[in-house]
Amino acid sequence: MAKRRYVARGVPGGYRIWDNRLSRYWGDHYELCPDTLLAELNGPADPARLTALLKHHRTRKR
Repeated sequence: MAKRRYVARGVPGGYRIWDNRLSRYWGDHYELCPDTLLAELNGPADPARLTALLKHHRTRKR
């Protein structure tokens, strides 16, 4: 299996998305693991779908 570019890393209070290629965090802090967002980032990365998933995960953390 190929190494994934984006992975969820546990940080105090939740999760952050780590970009293995750039060696830095990507996006916001999430209280719940954003599995669907990670699958889309590592897969087809459709911009419209990514935008919808980002909005969905932002509302879940409030």
